[in-house]
Amino acid sequence: MAEDVVERALAPVVPAGRERRGRLGRLRSRSAPYVLVAPFFLLFGAFGLFPLAATAWTSLFRVELTDPGAREWVGAHNYARLLTDDFFWNALANTVVIGVLATVPQLLLALGAAHLLDARLRGRLFFRVAALAPYATSVAAATLVFALFYGRDQGMVNWAIGLVGLDPVDWQNGPWASRFAVASIVVWRWTGYNALIYLAAMQTVPPELYEAAALDGAGRWRRFRHVTLPGLRPALAFTGIVSTIGAVQLFGEPLLFSSGAGASGGADHQYQTLGLYLYEQGWVNLHLGRAAAIAWSMLLLLVVVLGLVRLLGGKGVRR
Repeated sequence: MAEDVVERALAPVVPAGRERRGRLGRLRSRSAPYVLVAPFFLLFGAFGLFPLAATAWTSLFRVELTDPGAREWVGAHNYARLLTDDFFWNALANTVVIGVLATVPQLLLALGAAHLLDARLRGRLFFRVAALAPYATSVAAATLVFALFYGRDQGMVNWAIGLVGLDPVDWQNGPWASRFAVASIVVWRWTGYNALIYLAAMQTVPPELYEAAALDGAGRWRRFRHVTLPGLRPALAFTGIVSTIGAVQLFGEPLLFSSGAGASGGADHQYQTLGLYLYEQGWVNLHLGRAAAIAWSMLLLLVVVLGLVRLLGGKGVRR
């Protein structure tokens, strides 16, 4: 015990100010990561979580945009009303059809374009920049140009099919023709973007795998199927998810495709998507509560679809 007393007496005395500064330094080093990420969470909470919560709360009321302060509690009535709303189911069917017509060809064309851009061609940089040009074009400009292409009387598409003896198509009023026309705008705008994502993923595949496959006698198709595609799996999953989200949220292209149609999506609502139906209910019919219910229905639809894809994908991997 005497030795402990002697050791404490001989131990260097740390000034109180230096010890306090040491504790402050350790506290700052621990809190620095939280301070750095705090702006993101503050902005995400203000512009992400709060609008979601406010929309969910609004969907439980009968609210008119002309008088947002006058609210009447209706509970789940706005959601129950959608189950018997023919226009909602029509918009959902149009969203699915246009989404399939746009997503599947878009990703297949992007995959083929990326394979070509990955080859050793002259002027590769020019073609890669050109592939991104449609994505840089505004939705309004692209849609208005395509509306002229698909004109019934003087459109270039009808002129081209007339050269082979086919009758002109009413692209803006036909049920399937209008859906195909809207989907083609989406394909044109997003194919190059997805192609560059696939191209970047292709360049991360080790060349040794291609050399080993070639030594084993694999042709170009087998190398693409057994080497390139497995290396593109993360990129394929990413583009598939983003394209699905974009299909559910499709709004600008069908809104501007036909002059005068507006949010109705054609005279018979033949290409009205969920995004257009939401806009029509909230900002044309001024039913803000119904529009909020549609918005949350779209979110729940995305969650269900992506959950099913993940579940089926997990089963396929285990098999």
